[in-house]
Amino acid sequence: MLDRFLRYVQIPTEPDPTTTTTPSSSDQWTLLRMLQEELTELGVDVTLTEHGYVIATIPSNVPHPVPRIAFLAHVDTALDFTGKGVKPIVHERYDGAAFRYPHAANRVLAVDEFPALQHAIGQTIVTTSGDTLLGADDKAGVAIVMTFVEYVLAHPELPHGELRVCFNPDEEIGRGFDGLETSRLAADVAYTVDGDALGSLNYETFSADKARVTITGVSIHPGWAFGKLVNAIGLAEQLLHIIRTKCPAPEQSQGRCGYVHPVRIDGSAGKVVIDFILRDFDDIGLASYGTVLRQACDALKEQEPRAEIECVVEEQYRNMRDYLAKDFRPVEVAREAMARIGVSPIESPIRGGTDGSHLTARGLPTPNLFTGGQNAHGPYEWVSVDEMEKSVLVCAQIVQIYAGQVVPGTKR
Repeated sequence: MLDRFLRYVQIPTEPDPTTTTTPSSSDQWTLLRMLQEELTELGVDVTLTEHGYVIATIPSNVPHPVPRIAFLAHVDTALDFTGKGVKPIVHERYDGAAFRYPHAANRVLAVDEFPALQHAIGQTIVTTSGDTLLGADDKAGVAIVMTFVEYVLAHPELPHGELRVCFNPDEEIGRGFDGLETSRLAADVAYTVDGDALGSLNYETFSADKARVTITGVSIHPGWAFGKLVNAIGLAEQLLHIIRTKCPAPEQSQGRCGYVHPVRIDGSAGKVVIDFILRDFDDIGLASYGTVLRQACDALKEQEPRAEIECVVEEQYRNMRDYLAKDFRPVEVAREAMARIGVSPIESPIRGGTDGSHLTARGLPTPNLFTGGQNAHGPYEWVSVDEMEKSVLVCAQIVQIYAGQVVPGTKR
C-alpha cells in the first residue's frame, strides 16, 4: 500500500475549474489509466469511461442476494497549494521530534502546533518536502481502496456480495460525479474513503452554494474621469466590506457556524468578477447568506445606477445527513466494522463536502470513512500508513457484515 501511495502522489492531478470537460484536466488521465492497468493486472473486470471514471467489479462469493457495495476515492488534488513535483518523505517509527522541511526551511512540522502528531508516534508517517501538498486527499483513499481490492482477492474465504470500486476525477472542484450516473455504479450503498484521522466517520456535511458577482463599471481615461468613471474595483471593495461585516468568514468560523468566502477575484477598473462559496450546515442559514449577497449587490446598484451588477447563486451540494436520516443502516454498519477491529468511531460533521454529498442526494447513501490523512490542502499535510492499513480492514469488515444480510430487491 505504501509503495502504491508513493507512486500516486508523484503524479500531478490538479483539476482545472475553468474547463467544462470531464476530467477537467489532462493530468488526471495519467493516474486514472494507471489505476485501470493495476486493476486489470489484479484480474478484476474494469472499465475506464470516456469521462474518466475507473469502475471495477468483484463478483459475489455468497449464494444469497445481499446489497451491492461501492467503495470510492477521487484522484484529483486541491488547488489551494501546488501538487506538482511532490517529493514524499517516509518517516518510519516517527519519534515525535519536530521536523524541518528540506525544501522549505521556514516550515516546521511539530507536535506543539499539530497535536494530532502525538497519536502517530511510533507509526510510519509520510510528509511533504515542504514546497508542495502531499495529495493524501485523496490518494491515500485511492491506495486504500486498491489495497482493499487486492486483500479481498487474496482472501477468497472472506464472504462478500458483489463489490464495485470507482475512482473519479474532479472532487476538489465539486464536479466529482457530474459525468457518471448512479445507475452506472448500480450499487445499493457506497462509501467514500476520503476522511482524515483514525476512526473518522462522516455522515454530515456542509450544504453548499457558489455565487458569482459580475460588476461592470464605466471605463474612461483617468485624465478625463471626473464625474464619468465608475470604477468596478472600487465597487468590488465596497461589496467585500459589506459581506465581511454581515457574514462570517472561514477564518472566523468553527463548529457548526457557516461562512461566505470570496475565493477568486479577477478584473480591472472596467469590470470585475468575484467568485464566492457559501457554506452552512442548515439550509435556512445557507439561504440567508445568498440573500445577504443579493441585497448587498442591490444596494450597490442603487448607490451607483450607472454600474451593471449581476449576482448569480447556484446550488452545489446539500448536507447528506438529511438524506441518510431515512436509512441510517450504512452508518451503523461502518460503526460496527470499526468496533470489530478496535477502532472507536469519531462522528463529527465535515466542514466541507464529499462526493458522498452529491451521491446521497441522488439516492445512493454514501458515508465517508477515514484515511489517516491530516492537514490536507497544504505543505503540512501528512498521513499515517498504520491508519491507512486500518481503513483497509474496516472496508473488509463492512463487506462481511453486509454479506450476512439477506435483502430482497437489491439492485441486480
